[in-house]
Amino acid sequence: MKLTTLQIENLYKFTRQHYVYHYDVQTELVDHLANDIESIWEETPNLTFEQARDKSFKKFGIFGFMDVIEAKQKQMNKRYWNILLRFVKEWFTMPKLLTTILLFLGIYLVLQVQYSKFIILGSLLLAIIFESVYLYKDRQAQKKKTEKKEKIFLLEAMIGQTKGGFVSIAFVNIFNFIHVTKVEFSSLETHWLLLIAFCTTVVMIMFYVSSYVIPNKCQELLQETYPEYKLAKSL
Repeated sequence: MKLTTLQIENLYKFTRQHYVYHYDVQTELVDHLANDIESIWEETPNLTFEQARDKSFKKFGIFGFMDVIEAKQKQMNKRYWNILLRFVKEWFTMPKLLTTILLFLGIYLVLQVQYSKFIILGSLLLAIIFESVYLYKDRQAQKKKTEKKEKIFLLEAMIGQTKGGFVSIAFVNIFNFIHVTKVEFSSLETHWLLLIAFCTTVVMIMFYVSSYVIPNKCQELLQETYPEYKLAKSL
């Protein structure tokens, strides 16, 4: 006995009611539940759809779908980092390597200027304020999508949620570290200045990639990750 279209729709609603908000995770669970319900009906055909569904759901244990959600989040988090590193690596190959070298040299020269600490603190403060406003607007847009119950894929949500977020935290921590320490960068030895300049260059590239490059390529990345993405969005 096969499930009807209405019963499949019911399973989607059922997964959402149990805190599964991303369409790709819902689809995977619905497929699993549908196959299991059909197997249950073969053994006990007298059960109603709801009874068979609840029996299948009990197999997930007391935490329901939470273990599946966590596993999918870990899997997609790994994929996101691979995507991030892929784009970051491009900045160390031609022709972007020239821009990276110029950025590195610019930071290195600024560090040698007397009172460079205040220049860096001011730049970090502006970046933190700008990024906070940007992230707030983006969170509001994501919230509206959720309220409208649009089909949101896990990677899509992750791109929106991590848009510069982890780098912004790094900016705040660097700001606090520089603020509380009394180190004058211009007095440091050359090897320390080179190391600081290199680390700052990498952080700035990661910030740019996570905040602008990946979001701008979001549709392309989603189609690459989910073959069904275009079809799902058109429904």
